[in-house]
Formats: sequence, structure tokens, C-alpha cells
Amino acid sequence: MRAAAKSARAAAKAAAPDAPSRLAARFLANVPLAAGTVVGGYWPIGDEMDVLPLLAALHERGFTLALPVVAAPGTPLSFRAWRPGDEMAPGAHGISAPLPSAAPVVPSLLIVPLLAFDAQGWRLGYGAGYYDRTLEAFAAAGQAITAVGAAYDGQQVPEVPHDGGDMRLTAVVTETATYQFTETKSR
Repeated sequence: MRAAAKSARAAAKAAAPDAPSRLAARFLANVPLAAGTVVGGYWPIGDEMDVLPLLAALHERGFTLALPVVAAPGTPLSFRAWRPGDEMAPGAHGISAPLPSAAPVVPSLLIVPLLAFDAQGWRLGYGAGYYDRTLEAFAAAGQAITAVGAAYDGQQVPEVPHDGGDMRLTAVVTETATYQFTETKSR
């Protein structure tokens, strides 16, 4: 399923070169953000939806931004403060990350990359479980977290397989739609 999802995502990206700016506008219009919200984004790799235009717009509106850092395999992600233009360092899996000197922060809204999603809010990731462990850690600590998937329209599938370790998304925003689900839960 991951191979098919990667191919579908690549095709969706090729078919919609303006999708990142359209997603940013849709997100800003449809995802309510209270003043002081700390937004955890991601540094896009490969054919992932490019959320950098969205992060730039959020920065312009005064929101604190953060990007994930992999501390070690099998652990939840941590987050460091980031602003557009900040110097980056090579991180785990070749993904750019904020410098170690960047302040640690705790997001209350997390923008999540994905390979595929379904109408119930389940997401298919790369299989390492970083985002599921991170969302579970927030829930276990009693911290409310809004998890919003960023995707192309072409990434929606009829059903994403899931088990007890998977966490549902609160919403998914694409270049043409916003899907709202129940609050993030396991199982």
C-alpha cells in the first residue's frame, strides 16, 4: 500500500503545482487558531505536500512555529522553535531540522505529513511510527493536541489499515478540501 500511495502522491504533486499555496489559503480559512498557538510543522521531503508557504503565512500572522527533531529511533519527536530563514542542520533520515541551539517548544497544533488518508481520519505514514508515538505521548501527558494532515486530494483512499498503535488525525487539509474528524484517538 505504501508503494501505491507514494506513486499516487507523486502524480498528485505533478498534477497540481500550485497546491502548496492553495493548501495554505484553505488551511488559514478553515483551521481555527487561537492567539498563542504553537504550530509544529514539518520540513517537506520528496513528494510530500510543501507546507513551507503555510508556515511562512503563519509566521507573518505572529504564530510561534516549530519543526520536529528525531532524538532516537523508536521515540516520540521533539520540537524546536523555527522561523522562515533560520539556519538548518542535517537531521535524521536526511531531513533538515532546526539547530540544536534552537529553543525547545511544545506545539498545540501539529501539521502532519502522510502517504495516504481515509474518510475516518486514519493516515498512512512511512512505517516508523514517529508521529503516532508523538501523538500518543501528548495524549498520555494529558496535553490537548490538534493533528492536521497536509495532503494532496489524490492521497485520499477508501481505507487505511490501522491498529492499536495508530492515532487518528483531527483533520486533513488538501488543496481543495478540509476534512474534519473526531478528536485524535487511538484504536
